[in-house]
Amino acid sequence: MITALKFSAQLFLLWVIYFLSAWVIKTFHLPLPGGVLGMLILFALLLSGVIKEEWLTTATFPLLRHLSFFFIPIAVELMEWGDLFRQKGHLLFLPLVVSLLVALLTTGGIVQLLTASSRKDGGH
Repeated sequence: MITALKFSAQLFLLWVIYFLSAWVIKTFHLPLPGGVLGMLILFALLLSGVIKEEWLTTATFPLLRHLSFFFIPIAVELMEWGDLFRQKGHLLFLPLVVSLLVALLTTGGIVQLLTASSRKDGGH
């Protein structure tokens, strides 16, 4: 019973963050998906210590474990756009490659910085 209440409260907290981000996007007409702003808000709250990671683990563990299921509707929707991709797919190639390279280089750079700072602090 306590686990169910904990799960519900944590899921509600995540929903509030998403709802707040969707409201900000709609109110200020920002060209950003609500989910992305929600993740940035959650990241800032976690980083600042306003929200502790332990406060969300009960709700997030099952969501992360089944994360692949959340991509199925997106994949089905993309299949309906097959003709568009065949006709205009070449226009998408460059932005996809550039975004992939930016993500890889950013992730690699951050990992190197964190690894270097960990070694300086005496970590192994």
